[in-house]
Amino acid sequence: MFVLYNDRTRFPVKIWLEDESKLEDTCLEQAYHLSQLPFLHKWVCLMPDTHTGKGMPIGGVIATKDVIIPNAVGVDIGCGMDFIPTNVRVEDIKDVQTGNGTMIQTMIGNIMRAIPLNMERYKVPQPSDVLDGAKQEMEKYTDDPELIPLIDDGYFQVGSLGGGNHFIELQEDQDGYLCLMIHSGSRHLGKEICDHFHQKARELNQMWYSEVKEQYRLAFLPVRSDEGQRYIHWMNLAMDYAFENRARMLDKTCSIIEEIVLKHTGHRPEFGDEINCHHNYAALENHYDANVWVHRKGATRVREGELAVIPGAMGSYSYVVQGKGHKESFCTSSHGAGRSYSRTGAKQAFSVEQVIVDLKEQGVILGKRKKNDVAEECRFAYKDIDEVMEQQKDMVTPIRKLKTVGVVKG
Repeated sequence: MFVLYNDRTRFPVKIWLEDESKLEDTCLEQAYHLSQLPFLHKWVCLMPDTHTGKGMPIGGVIATKDVIIPNAVGVDIGCGMDFIPTNVRVEDIKDVQTGNGTMIQTMIGNIMRAIPLNMERYKVPQPSDVLDGAKQEMEKYTDDPELIPLIDDGYFQVGSLGGGNHFIELQEDQDGYLCLMIHSGSRHLGKEICDHFHQKARELNQMWYSEVKEQYRLAFLPVRSDEGQRYIHWMNLAMDYAFENRARMLDKTCSIIEEIVLKHTGHRPEFGDEINCHHNYAALENHYDANVWVHRKGATRVREGELAVIPGAMGSYSYVVQGKGHKESFCTSSHGAGRSYSRTGAKQAFSVEQVIVDLKEQGVILGKRKKNDVAEECRFAYKDIDEVMEQQKDMVTPIRKLKTVGVVKG
């Protein structure tokens, strides 16, 4: 970790990398913008997977006093990970034929048929305790009528994966056991909430002649203001919805695995403890004797003893970790490996054939309907996850290392 503190910073910037050469210029510029915010608590943190985002770097963490920043949470509010281990050994199932390929191939195919991917949605409304609860507390949301239709619309998307870097992976841990990992968020709901309240924050900041410059894209809302309270209500709704969305997909995928394993081995699989955690959100926490709003944008909370999930890229490794409660990072770690190529840059640098061949050579089963953009999410487009883990060994202890054996992408 190194610290930037110079004539361009109001508050220090702590970066869990070796030196400035490991940062994109645009990411560094965004870090300087963050450091100028007058309401920061202590310092800015950049995790070892950090890269340029919208307004604030992905892998960025800030604590603020009495304000909340929609763009420091991001457009996919509540995006995060869900993980569960099984007692099924991969070597016992990977070569078993089912009539539709191997058991892994059948699992991937059945997941793709059961769960809407990318822009797909369910044809009929799905059960949602979170959205039902929102309707019972509609007084929290009526001052933002533009967003109200999203609640009804959400019933058609709960339990769906989305696109981009979201995935459902079948993995093998270091002891040879099959595990399941899901990366997804709040779907369309989170983006609309972020965009709506970022615009409101911009308008208010201009009216107040805020010293936070417009080009920083970090317009803020005082948490005690009406607009700030409304954003917090909507943000928490999106977080709960994202949590439920992942859990619903996990339940469906576990049922698929259970059915296939039981049918072709005669044994009913057992599932371990679930870990469901966010990495795009803001929360009121106490750090250095102050109650502050910790914004984690592409960053994972890891209090002492807390379990979390840090994915790599498809075809590489992922980790389950235990937090060390590192104070300087506000008890935070990376949320993944972090991009080293933009989506466009990855497609220019790596061909579809190159990516498909790489996955086949590793024995990874890919479930993806359209493969023309597969290079966007290939492992070559991301940083080396083991290098990222080395940079944050003061934050987390790895307790499970996982290798992709099958992946569903939108």
